Amino acid sequence: MLSLPRGIATVARAVARFNVAAALVILTSLSLSSLSRPAEAMNIKQIQSPGGIKAWLVEEHSVPLISLKYAFDGGNSQDPKGKAGVANFITAMMDEGAGDLKSEDYQERMEDLAMRMSYDDTKDSLYGSFETLTANRDKAVELLKLSVQHPRFDQDAIERIRKQLIANLVYAAKDPGKVAMRGWYAQAFAGHPYARPSAGTVDTVSKITRDDLLDYHKRIFARDNLKVVAVGDITPDELGKLIDNVFGALPAKADLFPVPKVEPVLGGSQRVIEMGVPQSVAVFGLGAMPRMDPDFMTAFVVNHILGGGGFSAKLMEEVREKRGLAYSVYTYIQPDRYTSILVGSVATKNASMAESLDIIRKEMKKMAENGPTQADLDAAKSYLTGSYALRFDTNSKIASQLLGLMQEGFGPDYVETRNKKIEAITLADAKRVAARLLKPENLIVTVVGKPAGMKSVIPAALRPVTAPTRG
Repeated sequence: MLSLPRGIATVARAVARFNVAAALVILTSLSLSSLSRPAEAMNIKQIQSPGGIKAWLVEEHSVPLISLKYAFDGGNSQDPKGKAGVANFITAMMDEGAGDLKSEDYQERMEDLAMRMSYDDTKDSLYGSFETLTANRDKAVELLKLSVQHPRFDQDAIERIRKQLIANLVYAAKDPGKVAMRGWYAQAFAGHPYARPSAGTVDTVSKITRDDLLDYHKRIFARDNLKVVAVGDITPDELGKLIDNVFGALPAKADLFPVPKVEPVLGGSQRVIEMGVPQSVAVFGLGAMPRMDPDFMTAFVVNHILGGGGFSAKLMEEVREKRGLAYSVYTYIQPDRYTSILVGSVATKNASMAESLDIIRKEMKKMAENGPTQADLDAAKSYLTGSYALRFDTNSKIASQLLGLMQEGFGPDYVETRNKKIEAITLADAKRVAARLLKPENLIVTVVGKPAGMKSVIPAALRPVTAPTRG
C-alpha cells in the first residue's frame, strides 16, 4: 500500500470528506432568522442531567447540527505564581492527543468527523466550544470526552506548542497595541492576578512543565464550576446523557486559588513605554460598575454614547471627524468577576497623542458634568435594542450569548427583559450614572510609542485597592 506524506494525506482525506465538511460549514452559517425564530421567542430550557449537571438548551431540529459551549470558572487568574501562561498553554494542548490517541491520530479523527473543537481562556474562565453534525454526534462526543477527561500532554507536543507560544509572545512584544493593553493591566492592578500577562512571558512559558498542565487540569476541570449551554438538534434527554458522558467523571469540586476583588488604582496615572514606531497607541481606563449593579445597564448605554457607538460616538466625532487625529478611538465596559472597568484605546501619530488624550479627558468630563442629550439617548437606545437580535443569528452565537448570561448569574428570561431595561432608562438616569461613572481624574493611561511631550507620571502613593468593586 502506498504511504503518503502526512501533508498530502491530509489533503487527500479532506477531499474525500468534502461533502461532510462542506455541510458543517453551510449548516453552521444558517441563521436563526432563516428559521423564523426571533431572539425573544427562543424556548430556553433549563435541564439537569441524570448525574446532576445543570445546563441550558435551545432545541432546533430544522438543522442537523449541535453547538455546545461550556466554561470552567478559573481562567488565567488561576495560573500559579511565576508560571503566568499555564491556562493559555493548556488551551493549546487540548486537541494534542487524548486517551490512547496521540496528537496526529486525534486530529485525524477530528478531521474524519468534520467536528470543531476549540478552547480559550480569559481572566476568570476557561472556555470550550464543540460543534458536530447530528450524523457524527456519537463518535464526535467520544473525542470530546477524551479531551475533557484524559488529555495526554505528551512531552513532544508540549515542546512543539511551547515554541509556537513563545513565537507568539515575541511577535506580540512588537505590537504596540498588545504591549499597551498588557501594560495597562499591570499598572491598574499591580500585585493582583489580573496584573499578570494572560499569555505569560517568554520566561514563564519556558518554565511551564507537564506537571503544571496536569495540576491545572486537575484543579479546574470539575463539575461544581462547570456551566454548559447547547443549541441545535438534540433533545433534553439526549443532552443530559451527553453531558454526563463528557463531564460526569470529572472531580466533584474544583480547587481554586482565592482571588480578591479589586479596583483599579485611584488618583490617575500615566505610563509611557518607549517603542520605535511612527504611531503611538494608548490604552486608557478607570473603574466601572459590577455587572449586577442596578446602574450597570445605564452605564452600558452611557458608554455607547461616549465611545462605544462607532462613528456616532462622541469620542469618534471629536477626535477623528472634527480634528482628524486618529482613525479610531473607542471605549467599552468590561465586567470581570473580581472587578469592572471602562477601558478604551486610541492610536495616532506621535505628535498628536497628547492632544488626543486631552480631548478624551475633556469629553469624559463634559459627559460627567452634563450627561447626554435626549437625542443622544434615544439614538443609543434605538441602536442597542434593535441590534440585539444580531447576537443570536447562528447556533454558535446563541450558545455563546446564553453561556455568558449563565456565568453572570442571569436567568433565561434575561433575553426577553434586556431590551425593556434599556427602553426604561430616562435622561435623568443617564445623567446621574454618567456623573458616577466618568471621573477623568482617575484615568489610568498607558502609551506605547514615542509620543511627543509625554512622560510617565505615576504618583508614588498609588496602590491597588483589594476591596469590593464600587457599587
